[in-house]
Amino acid sequence: MAAEGIGASVRRKEDQRFITGRGTYTDDINQPGQAYAVFVRSPHAHAKVNGIDSSKALAAPGVLAVLTGDDVAAAGWGGLICGWMVKSRDGSDMKAGPHPILAQGKVRYVGDHVACVVADTYHQAKDAAERVEVDYQVLPACVATAHARDQGQPLVHEEIPRNTVYEWELGDRAAVDEAIAKAAHVTRIELVNNRLVPNAIEPRAAIGQYHQYPDEFTLYTTSQNPHVARLVIAAFVGVAPEHKLRVVAPDVGGGFGSKIFIYAEECVCLLAAKKVGRPVKWTAERSESFQCDAHGRDHVTQAQLAMDADGNFTALKVHTIANMGGYLSTFASCVPTYLYATLLAGQYKTPAIYCAVDAVYTNTAPVDAYRGAGRPEATYLLETIVETAARETGRDPAELRRKNFIAKDAFPYQTPVALQYDTGDYEASLDAALKLADYGSFASRRAASEAKGKLRGVGLSCYIEACGIAPSAVVGSLGAGVGLWESATVRFSHTGTVQVMTGTHSHGQGHETTFAQLIADKLGVPIANVEVIHGDTEKTPVGMGTYGSRSLAVGGQAIVNAAEKIIAKGKKIAAHLLEASEADIEFKDGQFTVAGTDRSRSIGEVVFAAYVPHNYPPDLEPGLEETAFYDPANFTFPAGAYVCEVEVDPQTGVVAIDRFVAVDDFGKVINPMIVEGQVHGGLAQGIGQALTENCVYDESGQLLSG
Repeated sequence: MAAEGIGASVRRKEDQRFITGRGTYTDDINQPGQAYAVFVRSPHAHAKVNGIDSSKALAAPGVLAVLTGDDVAAAGWGGLICGWMVKSRDGSDMKAGPHPILAQGKVRYVGDHVACVVADTYHQAKDAAERVEVDYQVLPACVATAHARDQGQPLVHEEIPRNTVYEWELGDRAAVDEAIAKAAHVTRIELVNNRLVPNAIEPRAAIGQYHQYPDEFTLYTTSQNPHVARLVIAAFVGVAPEHKLRVVAPDVGGGFGSKIFIYAEECVCLLAAKKVGRPVKWTAERSESFQCDAHGRDHVTQAQLAMDADGNFTALKVHTIANMGGYLSTFASCVPTYLYATLLAGQYKTPAIYCAVDAVYTNTAPVDAYRGAGRPEATYLLETIVETAARETGRDPAELRRKNFIAKDAFPYQTPVALQYDTGDYEASLDAALKLADYGSFASRRAASEAKGKLRGVGLSCYIEACGIAPSAVVGSLGAGVGLWESATVRFSHTGTVQVMTGTHSHGQGHETTFAQLIADKLGVPIANVEVIHGDTEKTPVGMGTYGSRSLAVGGQAIVNAAEKIIAKGKKIAAHLLEASEADIEFKDGQFTVAGTDRSRSIGEVVFAAYVPHNYPPDLEPGLEETAFYDPANFTFPAGAYVCEVEVDPQTGVVAIDRFVAVDDFGKVINPMIVEGQVHGGLAQGIGQALTENCVYDESGQLLSG
């Protein structure tokens, strides 16, 4: 099975249905008797809602109901939560304002959910939504990240002073200040990490169903973590007991973080379904997605890097203002803190680091995790200040980095910002990248560009990531409201086919292929005989979902652990069939063999014996199905070196990327072809942010890039 196992560039199994238009996305699902929901959204960034008159909408053709915040309150349902508690440096809890699923008294950004119209058809609902009359008392808006805490700024939540969610810190400030005072050179930068709209190919969608008997709900939704969605909607919104809510996330067409979160629309669809006695479907328009999906980034930062006379980094000091938007989204609080500041060591042996983060409310869409979630923000800051330091001191940027790398024999390496790296060889990645980019000949290429009136520049980025976001004990001590383990069940059928039920999910990464490759490698079963099942809380073991680059590192290991249990039980069965000692049974490439002999049984024969136990160990349960939960002890720390060389036309500002080299150290790669594709996607998103993407609000909170 090596041709299909770990390390093989197997074509993605799921692509056959995707590229032929046979995927099943939430919007592809239609239930008998289905009605349609359209949301009335605030045109104002900040306003009191003095009243809602829905009489004209209710009189419109086909309208079944108009829901408002009063209906939510009458049902006894709560609001959305932020699932990660971050404390300020003084020990006080973060200030989490209310986050209702339909506005209750106030709206806090353009696009905020005010009412929901339910009708027989989508167009009837859309027409009727325009007839809902809302009495708004418009208030001044707080929009700018850098000034949200200024005296006199409008308060997004009246009960929260200075619009401040928390004032958080990490590191030894006194040591950093002392090092800066003694430094031979200090590089200072101010940096904006601009706000982004995630904009996945598939817009968010939801279908709510209520089954009166036995008093249960079903939610179909575009989610990266259906089990977490069920937990939050059941336990915190209060829709129903957890076992009375089934959440199904079918094929998901991209997410990049934006579909981790629990949103208002899916909760309202459930309430609407119960109220009208029919399934209720909502699919976002693209303009709705731009307004209302959680945005990414939006940091304003000041940083100082101290160096001694020889160019050794001695300290890094960072102060970031992080925009949270009008409400705290599901994981918003941890992104600019524990997923950001803990990566500020990067690949460097900087002995002292201090980071302060002030998270602020503004009258803009909520901000939460977007591809990388804190890690790209840290890398952008760190690599920008290192590049600037090299230029200020006349040093080659590559050599300044090399001088300050953590040595490959220094691992495990404890950083000054909590994380302990397990392994790394940063010089090897940099050397490979410089060679591939022909870095040594850059000066001649720049001269050639200047000769034709063009500018040429080269930039380096040596990054590190904390992936496989898990360890429950660690994240629990840092304020996470859930454990971040993962689960899997591996089940054989009588005939030797395998079902893998995983608690994680896919939004395009190729899990149905890579997870099948793990089974092929471990159990010797052709990947054509492996079915990966995910995305349905009724069919899969409870799991935490896909985000933080965790599906393979955590979810994949759970699959491997379940497979190991299968092998262990298989050895007992094989020993019985072969009349040998269990200790003498070896397993490889799908065969159980008595060591030192040619006597063996295939895994198919062992499986059949497990389900037809006519000749079977007397003290062993029949069947061959195992479940495993995996909670790692640490993150994983992939790293790499990137080189980008561009040519710029100073007359037009047009940028041409001449060459881009990416060298990544990912450890054991399951499917190189898929990984290469994911790197390509990451490059496209990074280049997009750098050159073409920016989410901009005007002073009144209107989304200009809508």
